[in-house]
Parts: sequence; structure tokens; C-alpha cells
Amino acid sequence: MIKTKNEVIRIIPLGGVGEIGKAMYVIEIDGELFIVDSGLMFPEDEMLGIDIVIPDFTYLVENKDRVKGIFLTHGHEDAIGSIAYVLQKINAPVYGSKLTIALAKEHLKELPAPHQVKFFEVTNKSRMNFQSTYVTFFHTTHSIPDSLGIVFHTSEGAIVFTGEFKFDQSAEGKFKPDLAKMAQLGEEGVFILLSESTEAERPGYTTSETVIEDKLAKVFHSSPARIIVAVYASNFIRIQQVFNQAQKSNRKVAIVGKSLEKVIDIGVKLGYLTIDEDTLIPITEINKYNDDELIIIVTSNQGEPLDALDKIVRKQHRDLRIKDTDTVLITFTPSPGMEVQMANAMNNLAKAGATVLTADKKVHVSGHGSQEDLKLMLNLMKPKYFIPIQGEYRMLIAHSKLAQQVGIDKSRIFIADKGDVVEYRNGKMRISGKVQAGNVLIDGSGVGDVGNIVLRDRKLLSQDGIFIVVVTLNRSQKRIASGPEIISRGFVYVRESEELISEATKLARECIEKYVNKEAYEWTNIKQEIRETLSAYLFQKTKRRPMIIPIIMEY
Repeated sequence: MIKTKNEVIRIIPLGGVGEIGKAMYVIEIDGELFIVDSGLMFPEDEMLGIDIVIPDFTYLVENKDRVKGIFLTHGHEDAIGSIAYVLQKINAPVYGSKLTIALAKEHLKELPAPHQVKFFEVTNKSRMNFQSTYVTFFHTTHSIPDSLGIVFHTSEGAIVFTGEFKFDQSAEGKFKPDLAKMAQLGEEGVFILLSESTEAERPGYTTSETVIEDKLAKVFHSSPARIIVAVYASNFIRIQQVFNQAQKSNRKVAIVGKSLEKVIDIGVKLGYLTIDEDTLIPITEINKYNDDELIIIVTSNQGEPLDALDKIVRKQHRDLRIKDTDTVLITFTPSPGMEVQMANAMNNLAKAGATVLTADKKVHVSGHGSQEDLKLMLNLMKPKYFIPIQGEYRMLIAHSKLAQQVGIDKSRIFIADKGDVVEYRNGKMRISGKVQAGNVLIDGSGVGDVGNIVLRDRKLLSQDGIFIVVVTLNRSQKRIASGPEIISRGFVYVRESEELISEATKLARECIEKYVNKEAYEWTNIKQEIRETLSAYLFQKTKRRPMIIPIIMEY
């Protein structure tokens, strides 16, 4: 504990609760503000055209002078994917393990910060001192090495963020957890534990990674032709296992996906991946080898494998086509909202004749702790207060029930929504208010310029199409100079709907003539009249509501 009495402590989740991914948590200790993780989330099906989703960090921008640091638990996109966007607005040092910092810097190459960013590499032995607190770290086991739990020491005890973790008794090297340090924290007194909830509904312990390597070995040695392995780009354990078994089965490995290429390059340079140079070949050279000599690892440029699989199956990939002799290993579980896309990809792979092995066939285990792992963490930490994080709402509820099973009173468990302020003051913990929070949608280079209204319009366009009315007016002569001309896209096929188009043209003309003969008229009134009249007519005839756009020109 620190000697100075801390007066006010606040925990504010800006992302990562009520959802999978997009982790971002704010800790305020006596006015000093600390950020834990800065992640992204891949878009759900209804987010048409959106590339990624990041947290709304308006609260941080409004209080940027109080931000003392950004602490990263690990190098996955759900923990570091929005770091470049945050650093565009906030000048704060970034703390993380060697690998996590290297991956975070990679994000800044695509979107450089307008100021010099200070990066600090930390280990489980580091201690960072601030006015209101000091921060220490402990190693955890996850599917990426150098994952850390983060501890903020206060006069009330430790505030512990577990990050994403599981307990794997066979974990070695940079995947090995600091069990002794976790137990020591519990003995010294954990004030608040914030622990991940992704697999809180899954009974038992999460399967050891050694079991999966054994399964991969059998598949690699028994498959008679090419093997295509779909992975998340930053799943270091799985990538290393693939290369290990490729070398043992005398196969070459080709990489599909720029993000995967970058991750492997960083991993090799920093010593987190061990790869024989002769094993790795360019994807453009796969035709030089027999199919039984090849393994192809695929992911998309964003690091999400489904897009890459979908493109390959639809024969839209430049270098790769599915063959009926291929074995496809899907070594991940889809993000929430992407199950339909996953099912479609699997169906299309099956249609192409490929043999598909999924997580159900034991070629994948979660990087997250199941119920017994979560209870072990709770028992090691023995927190006074508990806040489940990183999971959909039902997962947070399940985790809270696990906490009650190990003896934490329900009154000391807080299930927070995005933006909720969990405040400790005068010896009492409560949810004291709310700050702005939600989703910021990234579409191309646009940040937040696509909102609910734009998404609604995109959905409308995708469902019922667009109906454009173009007309040119002669204001001086108070007449229609040309048009109305009707343009239909995604609504009806014009050549087969001549009567409908003709009647719509007539109605549009009547609307325009009603206004154009007046001494003064407003374009907005004419446009609104056209929209209302045509909307009613088109719905009556087709039971569809296309987006109607009147375009009026004048001379």
C-alpha cells in the first residue's frame, strides 16, 4: 500500500463490458487518470460497410490533461487496436511488455500521432511511480506471449486488472503465469479485482495447448494434400504450433494476410517466434510445390480470418483457390454477430469439396479461462470488491455468480455498463453516475463520421434500393425545362416496370408543377412533396420503401 490516503477512486469502463472486444477502462485515483487497454471490435452484421469499431473516448479527450498513462495488458487487437486513434487526441506515455509495445508501434505506422509518443517497456519486475499510486505487473497465460496483469496500488489495497488469461499447467517461457505473485497480491490485500469474463459460462478448465498441438500433429501427418489454417493474426501460440508441425512433417508454410506477415516478422525479430528460414515461402511460389508439401496460414488484412476465408471461397483472392483435396483448419471461434458469416464460409468450403475441421474437432482451444480458471483467480486474489469485465452481459452475470460461489458477497460485486462510474468514497463503493460512452465507427479513413443515421440509410439501400428523380427547372419561365427522369437502382428493373416508372414520372411532374407556377417556391418543399407522394405510390404498388432522392437543378 502507499502511505498517502487516497480520497476518491473511480473505475469507468468505456468499452469491453456488454460486448466482446473493444477493451478500455479508466481508473481515476485522486484526480490522476490512467487508461487500461485501448482496443477495437470487429463490426457486427448490421454495421454495413464498417471496417472496425472503437470506444467513444470523449471523456478522455475532455480530461486529457489528467491522463498520466496508457497501460496495455497484451498485444491482441481487442486490447491495442484503437491506440493510434487515442494518441491522435491525447498525449500520454504508453506502458506495456516488449512484444505489446512493438505491436502498438506498428499501429502508429499507419496512423502516426501528431506528437512524440513515449513508450515504456515493462516486465513483471517493473514499478512505475505516480503521485497517487504506483503500478506493478505480473505475467499471465494467454494465446499471445508477454501478457500482463496490471496492478494499481492504493491506500485501500491493490486494484488488479487480470487482462485476458487462462491457467495452463504446461505453459512455458513467456507464456508462464506468475502464480506466486498473484498469491502474494491476495495475501497483501486486493481492494478491487477486475477480471475477464469471456468464458464464464463454460464449465471446467480451459484445455491445455499441448492437447491442441497433438491434434495438429495428427492432422498434418495424415492429410494427403494441402492444409489451410485460418487463425487470428496475433494468436502466437497457434502460429508457432503450425510452424513446429510443418517442420516435423517436412512441409512449407505460406502466409496470406498483411497483418499476419507483420506479426510474424515482429515475432521472429524479437524472438517470440522460432521459424526455420527454409520453411517459410512466399504465397506466389506455392505452385512450385506438391500439395502434400504445403501449409497455408490465412487471415485478413485486419487480422480477422473470416474475411480472408470468404474471399478465397468466392474465388476473389489473387493467389489462392480452394481445391477439393484441401483440408481447412478453422482454429478460432467467430466473434459475436459473425456466426452467420462463419456458417456460410464453412458451407461454401464444403461445397468446394474441402475437408473442414473446426473448434468442435479439437483444433482450437480458447485463450480465455473457463469457470474453474476464473474461480482460481478469484481465490488467489481474494478481493474486497469485484467487477467482472470483458464479456457480454450474460457472461458478466455468470462471472458474478462464480464470485459468489467462492464467498464474495453480492453487495460487493458491481456489474457496470459502458460509461458507468463505479466510485469509492468515504469507505463506500457505489455507481455514482455516467459519462459519455459507446461506439465510434471507422469506415475507411473516416472516424466517427458514420453514425446510426448513415447505417440506417445503408440498411434501407441494401433492402429496398434507391429511386432518384432528376428534374431541371427554368425559374424565369416558371416551367420544367427537362425531366422528370427516373433512375432506379436495387428497387425494380426499369425495362420490366415501364408502367410503374411512367406513373411515378407523372406523379413527380404534378408535384413539381404545383409549386413551380407560384411566385416564390422553395426546393425543400418540392422535394418533400415528391418524397411523400412517390413513397405512398411505390409502397402501394410494390410493398417496398426505396430511398427516394429528388435532384432539382435550375437555370
